[in-house]
Amino acid sequence: MTPASIEPSSEGFVSVRVGDQMIGVPLLRVQDVIAPVRIDRVPLAPFEVAGSLNLRGRIITAVDMRRRLGLPPREDGQPQMSVIVERGGELYALQVEDVGDVLWLERSAKEPLPVTLAPEWRELCDGLYRHDDASLLILNIERTFTLASAPSPSTSA
Repeated sequence: MTPASIEPSSEGFVSVRVGDQMIGVPLLRVQDVIAPVRIDRVPLAPFEVAGSLNLRGRIITAVDMRRRLGLPPREDGQPQMSVIVERGGELYALQVEDVGDVLWLERSAKEPLPVTLAPEWRELCDGLYRHDDASLLILNIERTFTLASAPSPSTSA
């Protein structure tokens, strides 16, 4: 057995809050965390896409995690942060209410998702950890960006 084939016993997550739920974003996928910035609407984008933002001259698609998870819209004045993640060589911004700490959790403590979890959440999460008397759902980045298709313009013959 070579050292490269040994899997570490713990994995890192950046904890974020969406609504009242804490979610763990895999640490190795996180590129940056930024304070609120202007987001420009993108015409005909999928419902979950909040728009695009400019991060140091790079245009990044912003995904509203409240919409993606079927939660009611954020109220005016409610805090918002962006967690910049990488997927397929591209950067995306996950719009969340708050960003917490980096957590290192033992892989052996990971639990399956509860059967009572809403379908929108089950679709995007890989499991959960119990942490500080709360559950931390683990976000699957790949499935998070499997978005609804954009509304198609109506055509008449």
